[in-house]
Amino acid sequence: MRALEKMLRPIRRRLTLMVSRAVLVMIDDDTTLQELQTRILGEELLDSLERFQQYGFTSVPHQGAEAITLSVGGHRSHTVVINVDDRRYRLKGLQGGEVALYTDEDTNEGGCRIVLKRNNIIQMRARELDLEGSERVRIASLGELELHAGTRRETDVAGYGEALIFKNGTWHTDTYHEGSTFVAGTERGIQPPEVD
Repeated sequence: MRALEKMLRPIRRRLTLMVSRAVLVMIDDDTTLQELQTRILGEELLDSLERFQQYGFTSVPHQGAEAITLSVGGHRSHTVVINVDDRRYRLKGLQGGEVALYTDEDTNEGGCRIVLKRNNIIQMRARELDLEGSERVRIASLGELELHAGTRRETDVAGYGEALIFKNGTWHTDTYHEGSTFVAGTERGIQPPEVD
């Protein structure tokens, strides 16, 4: 029995070391695969662990984020990171089946997020949102299309266009071009915004 126990001890140790929880200490995002320094089981420090991410998605987690590591063959010298999460910033309150992309700057008051919601709704929220197409950006609706601006709306083609500005109870139309002609801006008093 002792001989069997002695023979199984290294196998048991390798199995025990295969999967571990870790805390991120440092992140190097300049390598072909992101490399992490982690503290495993609160004490063991491992350097240059490759982090495998899903193709087409990448992120740079903060120090203190938590990870699941996999030691291939039970060897700590060949440990990789297969998942990272950060309970400090996780977006909460989604319904079953919903999916979200978010950052640590997301709060209930603002921040950055894209949520694939129930009933085929996509919600995007950010302080600034830029859409850029090298050839075309197209927005189409088979139903309604609404554009709302609280303080400014600007449109132009090759620099020719107009800007509408709401400021101090008046509505301004900036100077704009019609062909080679400058059209002077106008100003008129208006009531508070009518849209929701």
